[in-house]
Amino acid sequence: MWQTYYTPQSLDETLQLLAEYEHEACLIAGGTDVVVQYDRGLRSEKVLIDISRLPDLDQITQDDQNYIHLGPLVTHNQVVHSSICLDRAFPLAKACWEVGAPQIRNRGTVAGNLVTASPANDTITPLWALGAVVTLQSVQGTRTLTFREFFQGVRKTAIKPNEMIVDIAFPAMAGYQVGTFLKLGLRRFQAISIVNVAVVLSMFGDTVTEARVALGSVAPTIVRAEDAERFLSGKILTKDVMIHAGELAAQTIAPINDVRGSAEYRRYMAATLTQHALETLAEGTEADMVPSRPIMLWGKTDGHFSSSLSQPPRITHDEAVDQPIETTINGQSQTINGANDKTLLRMLRENAQLTGTKEGCAEGECGACTVMLDGIAVMSCLVPAVRAHGSEVVTVEGLAQDDELHPVQQAFIDEGAVQCGYCTPGFLMSGASLLDERSKPTRDELKQAITGNLCRCTGYYKILQALEAAAKKQAKSK
Repeated sequence: MWQTYYTPQSLDETLQLLAEYEHEACLIAGGTDVVVQYDRGLRSEKVLIDISRLPDLDQITQDDQNYIHLGPLVTHNQVVHSSICLDRAFPLAKACWEVGAPQIRNRGTVAGNLVTASPANDTITPLWALGAVVTLQSVQGTRTLTFREFFQGVRKTAIKPNEMIVDIAFPAMAGYQVGTFLKLGLRRFQAISIVNVAVVLSMFGDTVTEARVALGSVAPTIVRAEDAERFLSGKILTKDVMIHAGELAAQTIAPINDVRGSAEYRRYMAATLTQHALETLAEGTEADMVPSRPIMLWGKTDGHFSSSLSQPPRITHDEAVDQPIETTINGQSQTINGANDKTLLRMLRENAQLTGTKEGCAEGECGACTVMLDGIAVMSCLVPAVRAHGSEVVTVEGLAQDDELHPVQQAFIDEGAVQCGYCTPGFLMSGASLLDERSKPTRDELKQAITGNLCRCTGYYKILQALEAAAKKQAKSK
């Protein structure tokens, strides 16, 4: 793992650190990819620079030129919650809703998705279709690149070791434009794309005047289906037109065979998804695919992590020197040593001796390690322990108050929602966060809340039943 962990508190400090360490350093924001890469030995940088506390970089704005700007710390859930993105960049909002689980979307950033540069990453495709550009900054200055210039292959970008993304910008969709994003995965939630497609159409009445069709997970980088785009221009979206556009899109790609699907299957589904995307736009049903009030697992917060720390700039935690992590866990102030190179999950279990939080997968797939970080649900296996410095953490041990079980805990007992119990702490944390966020959740909202939690024993019916009972009990008590 890493040896030295910096927590800069300004952009200038961050750029100075990058200039100082270059190839020896790795930036981390959400960590949903970076921590896994360290755990698997895919990264060897000894210096980790945590930019997640830099102020004002998690903002979504629209300027006077009708460009939408995403700061480098904007998370997927913040995009889903943004009225600007829902109204003027729907393909991106839809893609962000498809990313991982709520706990992943609470930490994972759009900028991080771009830097990872996997052609299967969901947000790259709609941003490519929207005509996005990315601005990079170092101590030498800034430069702005198109996506075609920025992406150079599978997990390869033009970003230099001393640079970081400071802005992602793209034109807001106009009133005469429509767009959407669709993906095919091996399951409904938490799925890596086998194929994904983003379509943006400019319309004059029923006629397409311009089309942009981008396909992901079908080549080393995102592919623009230019033949399909030219064909759609000037056409009305009849069934035959949409079928042929899909066929043209499929002819553009160069898919591979892998464990998720064959090249032949990907080509077939690229045509099908393109056709289906066009059909939803023709019918005007694209917005039906995102809930009007999606569940975030933000609890009582606004979904933005606090950036303030009382210590002076450039906080350093070093494995050799072993500076303490000063944090609050379940309402109790704690000073923890020997955890600077660990994940939050390992620190809680090994150092704080709070073993209720479980490790099921160590890659953010199962939800057994769910905790609250500053009131927001996260996967603790993907959070560096040092990120808890100056923050508040709540684990399953902290749900009960004054010797009285939390309503979700009591409901799990009453409804028999526990079998082996290994996944239960994560479900309890997600359920508690949901009830803080939504006092009277619907059945669909209950399902949304636990999409990041896997249970290998049950069919989830008892778990949903328990969450419903807890919600009713809480509603009656208010």
